[in-house]
Amino acid sequence: MFGKKSGSGRASSFRREAPPVVSASSTDAQSATDMSSRPSEAPGEQMIALSKPEATQPTEEQRRGYYAQKNEITAALMGVVDLPQLASMPRDEAELELKSVINDIVASRQYVMSTSEQERLSRTICDDVLGYGPLEPLLARDDIADIMVNGAGQVFIETDGRIQLTKIRFRDNQQLLEICQRMVSQVGRRVDEASPICDARLLDGSRVNVIAPPLSIDGPSLTIRKFRKEKLRMADLVRFQSISSAGAKLLEIAGACRTNILISGGTGSGKTTLLNCLSGFAADDERIVTCEDSAELQLQQPHVVRLETRPPNIEGQGEITMRSLVKNCLRMRPERIIVGEVRGPEAFDLLQAMNTGHDGSMGTLHANSPREALSRVESMITMGGYALPSKTIREMIASAVNVIVQAQRLRDGSRRITHMTEIVGMEGDTIVTQDLLRFEVTGEGPDGKLIGRHVGGGVGQPQFYERARAYGKAEQLNAVLAELDSGG
Repeated sequence: MFGKKSGSGRASSFRREAPPVVSASSTDAQSATDMSSRPSEAPGEQMIALSKPEATQPTEEQRRGYYAQKNEITAALMGVVDLPQLASMPRDEAELELKSVINDIVASRQYVMSTSEQERLSRTICDDVLGYGPLEPLLARDDIADIMVNGAGQVFIETDGRIQLTKIRFRDNQQLLEICQRMVSQVGRRVDEASPICDARLLDGSRVNVIAPPLSIDGPSLTIRKFRKEKLRMADLVRFQSISSAGAKLLEIAGACRTNILISGGTGSGKTTLLNCLSGFAADDERIVTCEDSAELQLQQPHVVRLETRPPNIEGQGEITMRSLVKNCLRMRPERIIVGEVRGPEAFDLLQAMNTGHDGSMGTLHANSPREALSRVESMITMGGYALPSKTIREMIASAVNVIVQAQRLRDGSRRITHMTEIVGMEGDTIVTQDLLRFEVTGEGPDGKLIGRHVGGGVGQPQFYERARAYGKAEQLNAVLAELDSGG
């Protein structure tokens, strides 16, 4: 499809008529590969493993030779194909066409390489042209939670709660910056010296943060928080031992009864995953409006409106804040409002929504305990410039929020739901809470994994019991609390 080839009889407008001859020293070639791979190795395969002292590393001469050869092929490719038209094709079809042209270039220049070497080289060039270069194999792996790139020479991943160093390397910081720009441009964002900080997302919903020089001293820093391709449900959290089956039933009742829920936890504790699971208990006939900095929620209902903030442009104009989104969604006839992350004065507007008929609203925030989450909400409201007495703000919180669910990443790397705390009311100037569920650590296994169990808080009748009875779930709620109190 890229042009008439010898013996193929195929022709296409994707191939330009006169491909230029470009030397290996061309500086216009767009290329990317793993510096730790030999020319005969498959970039993106062996390099994912942890660095081992006994592993044979390619010499500098081998690296230079590989880059020179790859640069020459890539530069010739850029002169042959029409990238804008190629980008409109499905990825699999575009890869087949690119590999066909690469084979022609290798044959015409009489490079000496085996079929497997040529296939591996073609694959890395396709990743460079159509994807994210050396990061492609990492993005394809579903067992990786985070990808952390600290300049061109260091790429870390997190698997099973542990951070590991990979062998993946970029050619240089310029190549890394080009890949970062490609990522953020897909959602209308930009990153350069004028705008060196950027939050964005990949097309699959994975969260992306880029901070570029001059703010990042050792080259661009790229952090990708990956999300699984399949949507996790509460049953999956039970299977992962993040919550017991009885605790999952309690969360299901709270979600189905349209209690207002805040999910608190530290970075990487699983707040967004838990929010996705809790949203699954909303009825299919409910209209849900979500507000996020970068759209990453994967709600499971058919009637969902997704809103996303917008950063200012290069002139500093056009910013749409989270607070603007929350205020606007009140005019969109929502039945539930879900805020991806509450981190500023939008907390006041969310509480107002919870207090004005939008039952079942949810949000996440950073806090290390349910009690600290209440203090954080109060602080965020104060940040908005509201001259309200502390008691008034606490009364607003107590009347708006029903349940706080605490997620935590423990020291062994496991993610657990450690508390489900209910807000009972006010006693003087203090918000009164009670634990419906908590996680107790009982020991440590030989593999370093913590052993524990979810137990009840000994609450006879929770505050939202009447709400549960209105939804026909009172008996189920009593049974679940009894099971938790008995250590189930």
